[in-house]
Amino acid sequence: MKKLVCLLPLLLLLAMPVAWAQKFGYVDSEYIMSKMPAYGAAQQELNTLSQNWQKDIESMRKDLDKMYRAYQAEEVLLTEPMKKKRQDEILKKEQDIKAYQNKIFGYEGTLFKKRQELTKPVQDKVFEAIEKVAKKKQLAIVFDKAGDLTMLYTNPTHDYTEFVLEELGLGSEERNQPGQKGAVRTVTTPTTPATDEPGNEQEDAKPAPKTPKPAPRTSGRKN
Repeated sequence: MKKLVCLLPLLLLLAMPVAWAQKFGYVDSEYIMSKMPAYGAAQQELNTLSQNWQKDIESMRKDLDKMYRAYQAEEVLLTEPMKKKRQDEILKKEQDIKAYQNKIFGYEGTLFKKRQELTKPVQDKVFEAIEKVAKKKQLAIVFDKAGDLTMLYTNPTHDYTEFVLEELGLGSEERNQPGQKGAVRTVTTPTTPATDEPGNEQEDAKPAPKTPKPAPRTSGRKN
């Protein structure tokens, strides 16, 4: 038993070079999906649906506010049974709004399921491309820079994001460049750069004076 305990550190040391010899890499899945037109279209559709549902909720809240204001204005004229009935109607309206909001925007609600429906095909394509790149490059492990894994330092030589984009037919001319991490949950239209305002001309952009050429040397002898 004591011999086995003594051999364990040695076995671990022997196994470490084998583990470190495995090739690994990382990708930025959010950056990859932001380059895919299908993902942008899905995000735009989700934004439109979300805005429409939010408008419905706001309209329901306005109706609730009208009911409450009407009750306050007529309260002094109502009997107790009538007050109770109006109060119950207001309470039910408020509960209906909360239930509808939770149904749409709550956990595993309509928006959540719609997001899964629209983005899952895109995610599947990305994962398939990652798997193909991993096999081609003989990678044992592929990390996701956009995931929960905290990467304090990344060497661009291990970044296979561009290879995945190439596998998807979206590669750029510069290969194997590290993708910029960012929450690409929504896709917005890029703004047009503002034109230079008067008075902002670059005065420093003048051509540099040419260096004068040295004069040709003359010999001391005369012909």
